[in-house]
Amino acid sequence: MSAAATPKTTFYQEMLKSPRAVLAPMAGYTDAPFRRLALEHGAAWTVSEMVLARGFLAGERKSTELGAPYPGEPNLVVQLFGDDPEVLREAAAKAEALFSPVALDLNLGCPAPKLAGRGGACLLLTPERAYALVRAMRQGTSLEVSAKMRLGWDEDRSLEIAQGLEAAGVALLTVHGRTSRQRYQGQANWEAIGRVAEAVRVQVLGSGDVTTPEQFHTCLQTGVAGAMIGRGAVGNPWIFRQIATGAPAPSHRERIETALRHAELNVLWYGEFHGLRQLRKVLYRYFPANPELHPLLKQVSSLKELKQALLSAECPVAPEPPSGPGYRECGR
Repeated sequence: MSAAATPKTTFYQEMLKSPRAVLAPMAGYTDAPFRRLALEHGAAWTVSEMVLARGFLAGERKSTELGAPYPGEPNLVVQLFGDDPEVLREAAAKAEALFSPVALDLNLGCPAPKLAGRGGACLLLTPERAYALVRAMRQGTSLEVSAKMRLGWDEDRSLEIAQGLEAAGVALLTVHGRTSRQRYQGQANWEAIGRVAEAVRVQVLGSGDVTTPEQFHTCLQTGVAGAMIGRGAVGNPWIFRQIATGAPAPSHRERIETALRHAELNVLWYGEFHGLRQLRKVLYRYFPANPELHPLLKQVSSLKELKQALLSAECPVAPEPPSGPGYRECGR
């Protein structure tokens, strides 16, 4: 497409008619199995791990796999990473054709030093370049284009940059409440996020330090349309259900069942050996109150080993234990 296309849909507006929680993109975590689990537990939509646009266009297997949906995956937003407008334009077109996502997102927030100078948060030092990337992506796709940014590189320039991105045509902004220099140190500045939400007409999602439903609802007071939740959802996909429905915290039994569900999805996607090895960094986080399980869960390499480890916990996987006088309910 030679000119910026008008999106076929207004996905973001439809999904944010009421405040919602979204699974944030996280390298090494928001793969297809975890995205599926998040949707099953009430996430409004999910965002892929960042796809390096140049490698994706070159047909690199890893870059392609990062954006690949599972069969029939709904509400997938594919996030692209890069710093060349022509590459981003072509990558946007290819991603729409290959993955059929509901929207595309531009990474303006990754603070990883190894990627400095190639895209991500370093583009906040040259915001005109970021605006050009948004315009290029819009020329390459009929889908809505959003951007996920930080407050700035080493100082807060969020109002200037957000307004520039809006002028370039983003349909949605997600703002992480730290500068790139801060990485994940200190507390996210939700007052700054709120100032962005007030300064632009497009909807704004906030990001940073949301780990409970109570924190989500407090953050809504800043005027955002919702929140992207990343680290707070790892080993805790129920946070989306709790936010959406007011459901209670999961029982110990539900933690076991969901950890097994995550493992089974990983096995389907990666195979048993690689699926379980890849999940070791996550499994123990399902059981913060059971540190005795953590060493076992960090070593499992098969579903059988995982089930044996969970059977060693206070509550067995099955059958459902009775309740009543004299029975101490698991998880209390």
